[in-house]
Amino acid sequence: MTRKFDVVVLGAGAAGMMCAIRAGGRGRSVLVIDHARAPGEKIRISGGGRCNFTNIHAGAKNFLSANPHFAKSALARYTPRDFLDMVEAHGIAWHEKTLGQLFCDESARDIIRMLLSEMKAANAVLELQKQVTTVEKTLDGFRIGTSDGSVEALSLVIATGGKSIPKMGATGFAYDIARQFGLKIVETRPALVPLTLDPNLLEKLSPLSGIGVPAEIRHGRTAFREALLFTHRGLSGPSILQISSYWREGDEITLAIEPDLDIAAALKTGRKANGRQAAQTVLAEILPKRLAQFFVESRGITGHLADLSDKAIDSLAGSIQNWTVRPAGSEGYRTAEVTLGGVDTSELDSKTMQAKAVPGLYFIGECVDVTGWLGGYNFQWAWASGHVCGESL
Repeated sequence: MTRKFDVVVLGAGAAGMMCAIRAGGRGRSVLVIDHARAPGEKIRISGGGRCNFTNIHAGAKNFLSANPHFAKSALARYTPRDFLDMVEAHGIAWHEKTLGQLFCDESARDIIRMLLSEMKAANAVLELQKQVTTVEKTLDGFRIGTSDGSVEALSLVIATGGKSIPKMGATGFAYDIARQFGLKIVETRPALVPLTLDPNLLEKLSPLSGIGVPAEIRHGRTAFREALLFTHRGLSGPSILQISSYWREGDEITLAIEPDLDIAAALKTGRKANGRQAAQTVLAEILPKRLAQFFVESRGITGHLADLSDKAIDSLAGSIQNWTVRPAGSEGYRTAEVTLGGVDTSELDSKTMQAKAVPGLYFIGECVDVTGWLGGYNFQWAWASGHVCGESL
């Protein structure tokens, strides 16, 4: 016997659970299906296990999309404060880190428990470890074939995410469904991902692996000022993850290490105070010792500071604070936090997330061509897109 619901949500992640909560709260019968063993797996691992669940500054300016205006409606109608109200109502302790990022004091599992509690209160049914085999349009809705029978629904919500972190079960399922119904897809690619370097440069930088420094990373007119981390594969850290969403193969990026310091002035001051000391000695007071050594050796500088002209000092400082690098690639979906691109927003109604050409079919969360910066923005998009979708079902 085929079971019938008002709404079937495919995907028990952040967006899917939020949608189920809102739709169920409005009296709709809701079934959430996921192939995973547990709900909210990306929530569980996020923020080092403490879930960077939103950002108080979230607005359309913090998102990439072929249509930069698309996210405005949902983000305005369900704000970080709205989600925080839910967090506080459940007694979850939280704190703000840098740049408006909000984290749980204890565990990301607190957010998952909160969402499950809200789903239960909304009478939403959750079924895990269930494979979806077919999706068909019917006269009055959809028929979803699963590994243990079929289900019918008036509305179908696709909340299965993107391709990032495939070891957690991520697939391109949402894009397959979109194509099945004739919807366009904006090319997808890994985002918020470490960048790799060619073997020659990587060998030169190998002594720096594990070193982290404050930096500003630039790509064209876009710049992010956060930590930079040298790794055994290339470059990582928040600043690199941020710029990776803008970088394309073949492009250069510019690294400014310790951007708030005047390194040239520090070297000239050191020369005046004690010209017999080495440039590396002064630099090591500003930079990690191995990094200071790398820059001095890469410029072929030997001898005393007194032997260096202003031009030579400016050139050394420039190599540190205006360092151009051409990454070879990225670490790919394996370590990418999110997927850039996705279901073309021109196919969707920004107020409801419904496919314009397929009444009753909705796409929310990461599978849509709306990708946030690092720092809680992608969760806010999940909450907001899920909520406005649930409002319209």
